[in-house]
Amino acid sequence: MYKKEKKNWLKHLDFTILDIISLQLAFIVAYVFRLGWSLPYSSEPYERLAVVLFLIDICVVFFFEPYNGILRRGNFQEIHACITFSTTIFVGLLMYEVATKQTEIYSRKIIFLYWALSMVFVYFGRLGLKYLIRWRMTVGKNLSVMVLVTTSQYAKAALEEFAHLPYRDFYVSGVVVVDEPMKGKLICGVPVVANADDFYDYLLTNVVDEVFINGNTIESSQALANELLELGITVHFNLVHMNALAPNKVIERYGNFMVLTSSMKIASPRQLFIKRLMDIFGSIIGLIACGIAYVIFAPIIKTQSPGPVFFSQTRVGKNGRKFKLYKFRSMNVNAEAEKEALMEQNKMQGLMFKMEDDPRIFPVGKFIRKYSIDELPQFFNVLRGDMSLVGTRPPTLEEFEHYQIHHKARLGIKPGITGMWQVSGRSDITDFEEVVALDTHYISQWSLALDLKILVKTFQVVLTGEGSE
Repeated sequence: MYKKEKKNWLKHLDFTILDIISLQLAFIVAYVFRLGWSLPYSSEPYERLAVVLFLIDICVVFFFEPYNGILRRGNFQEIHACITFSTTIFVGLLMYEVATKQTEIYSRKIIFLYWALSMVFVYFGRLGLKYLIRWRMTVGKNLSVMVLVTTSQYAKAALEEFAHLPYRDFYVSGVVVVDEPMKGKLICGVPVVANADDFYDYLLTNVVDEVFINGNTIESSQALANELLELGITVHFNLVHMNALAPNKVIERYGNFMVLTSSMKIASPRQLFIKRLMDIFGSIIGLIACGIAYVIFAPIIKTQSPGPVFFSQTRVGKNGRKFKLYKFRSMNVNAEAEKEALMEQNKMQGLMFKMEDDPRIFPVGKFIRKYSIDELPQFFNVLRGDMSLVGTRPPTLEEFEHYQIHHKARLGIKPGITGMWQVSGRSDITDFEEVVALDTHYISQWSLALDLKILVKTFQVVLTGEGSE
């Protein structure tokens, strides 16, 4: 029997419980420091706040998944993660106090001291637990005994990878080299205990919990795996070396095929559901703002440039899907026809067009573009599902037709009203390759927290007109 690693948010239940205890301890110490030797649970308002603190912690763990890669983090990475984690919960506490109009009930010194202490307690608590996990694994009392079955070509590389794992629940007791007579030799300090002929004899006379098959042909590996399973031994079948793929991967079943699926970013159904809820909620608010803007600017647009109020254009969305994008018109009706004559003044290098003092833009168009008011009709695209609040800039058909292979990576996610490029000083970026780099970085590092960060930065950019075209 093999203990399968958890794949959901309960995988790091130990760290979740530890953080809950650390946060409560920080809360107790802050309370005692300010009000003397008594527990906050003896005071009804602070007892309630302790419960709220627990609930906020659970929500942060559920929605933001702060323990992804926690065992691989270095100390400085952990400091940053703990500051982010504790600050998120602290902000949640402040929002609770404001929303329930209880800011006058609680001592500000307790709340802010709790914030400072929580970062310290959480950090050292996590370091201690990681040290304990590593110690238990290196002591080896409860480790599984593994035998590596491989060829002479891959034996050293596999053992070196195992040796550099900071956390593992197994140790390699021996190597079986199937293509050369190497029995009795050492590879990276691990003995070669058998060859292809006497491997089964070794299994019958030695303790072996698991076998890792690496480097054999698919046919021979499958045949060996079937025989080992009949012996009650857990088998690990190497599908592909992870360095050959993107860092995100998952095992899936397609019919009778077991496949390793890899992508620039793999999101959980829960994350995508929350992102879609954010899109729907945000688009409803955005469409209300769009209606108000229409009442104000539609008459001005028609007066300054006779023609339709809205501008629509076919754009390219996720993985090449085409859709109609809508904006408030900020240019002359024949702006697209005039574009060719202005190409020499394009300040962008690559497959985008941008120029200073574009003569096609009429006066109020400059204003609505500066404050991104022209983008408001795109909330309709978000509500329909063609776009998202945060994503990548959707290219025009003309731009897309000239894309090189690596440019298409930026289409691996739904386009957005805002994104990394828009909040990174878009007017200062003049190289399309830099736009591609920002977009691919966003996709590979995507998280709900990153979307929220970009949305907050977008509000700052919109209010100041910073980085506008």
